[in-house]
Amino acid sequence: MTPSRVLVANRGESACRVIRTLSALGLETIAVHSEADRNARFVEAADHSREIGPATAAHSYLNIDRIIEAGRDAAADALHPGWGFLSESPELARRVEQEGWIYIGPTAQQALQLGDKTQARELAHACSVPCAPSLVPPAPESAEDPSWKRELERWGVPLLIKATRGGGGKGMRIVGDLDRLEESIESAQREALAAFGDASVFIEKLIEPARHIEVQLIGDGLGDVAILGDRECTLQRRHQKLIEESPAPSLPSRVRREMHEAARRLAQSVQYRGAGTVEFLFDGEQFYFLEMNTRLQVEHPVTEQVHGVDIVELQWQVATGQVQLADLEAKPTHGHAIEVRVNAEDPAADFLPSVGTLNRCLWPQMDGIRIDSGVRQGDRISPHYDPMLAKIIAHGDSREHATRRLVAAIDATLIAGVETTLPFCRDLLCSTDFHPGAAHTTTVEQKWSDWQAPQLESHWRQAIDRAARQLLRASASNSPTVAGCWQRLAGKVWP
Repeated sequence: MTPSRVLVANRGESACRVIRTLSALGLETIAVHSEADRNARFVEAADHSREIGPATAAHSYLNIDRIIEAGRDAAADALHPGWGFLSESPELARRVEQEGWIYIGPTAQQALQLGDKTQARELAHACSVPCAPSLVPPAPESAEDPSWKRELERWGVPLLIKATRGGGGKGMRIVGDLDRLEESIESAQREALAAFGDASVFIEKLIEPARHIEVQLIGDGLGDVAILGDRECTLQRRHQKLIEESPAPSLPSRVRREMHEAARRLAQSVQYRGAGTVEFLFDGEQFYFLEMNTRLQVEHPVTEQVHGVDIVELQWQVATGQVQLADLEAKPTHGHAIEVRVNAEDPAADFLPSVGTLNRCLWPQMDGIRIDSGVRQGDRISPHYDPMLAKIIAHGDSREHATRRLVAAIDATLIAGVETTLPFCRDLLCSTDFHPGAAHTTTVEQKWSDWQAPQLESHWRQAIDRAARQLLRASASNSPTVAGCWQRLAGKVWP
């Protein structure tokens, strides 16, 4: 019997996004939430909800026992992990399988093999996927053996220490001086343990300067794998992505083709099931395997816009044995899509998290613009969770067209009560660093560390305030439209 009641084991924008598609498919949805999220948007969007603990993620969203108990109580027969939190946890997949529910993701064994970065690299080597040199540091009792340090000396600096599990820049340290190696390993291990419950790390030769390219794939669990193009995620800060786009611009056709086939070989080697992303670094000549994410990616909307698919729906079809992958790659693609993450952080203060109440939260309604949001006006932004509030996705006939639409959409967005990364991302989009192939993964740290928000003159602030009040009235009366108000404002303030 096809399952009909799906627990979404995530929160915020991730949960909202997944619930939207599952509801459109006619499925009942169950939200799990912490005490802090009782009145959150994703809780209201679901058909049912269960509280699973206090605000701290370790006692709620990371507590597998409480998630499973909530699913039993709400009569769940399937679970979608979203992204982040436990979405790459083999243990969650295993527990769901034990319950007899459908897990909308890879098998527990696949999550273990590919979610563990050292195992994934071994699989990649076996599939002839290019990898940067790497090694696992010895245990403290064996660390006196000098052979591993001699190997690192042979590679030369910079080196990168990475957590074996997890992602998002947690448990990562760049080593530019081998005299600080042990200190950096210990620091990375402490952060990895706190973030993922696993202190394991490994060391690899850092490839830089390089572009960050990733390949989206869907596997049917039987050995067939469809490739849904690629994305560029090079503009990032401290391994946190800021702007993503599809397809990757100015990528040589040979490199694109070989990347796609390398990703396919890796996924086929384990008969991968569901949506996954294989990430690479490209130094202009050679590409190198970075990792595989066994889940839906934050940046999946740009692929959806270009390929005309709903990846959450594809995940459901794979999980329930309804998918036919043969026609996916043959679907025509259209144009270019670019996404910015809207994070509650202050770029002018070293990206410190910004907490508070969203006194204003108004999104544009414009052609070619998609808003994936987990918040609404009046919400309290908590320090307990990831700072991402939403994503603005622009789709256009070309990269230039999509860029113009995205800049206009940023100008037409009103968020007040917390600082966000939008002004910073707008400046990036309008800079020479956004020219095709111009940036590398450390461009933001090297060139944008002293960025300051533009200071508007008082008369412009008054114009914005008047327009905001007009917008609020317009949104209530629906005449004129919200988009029209903001388009006029954008023309006045940012000519």
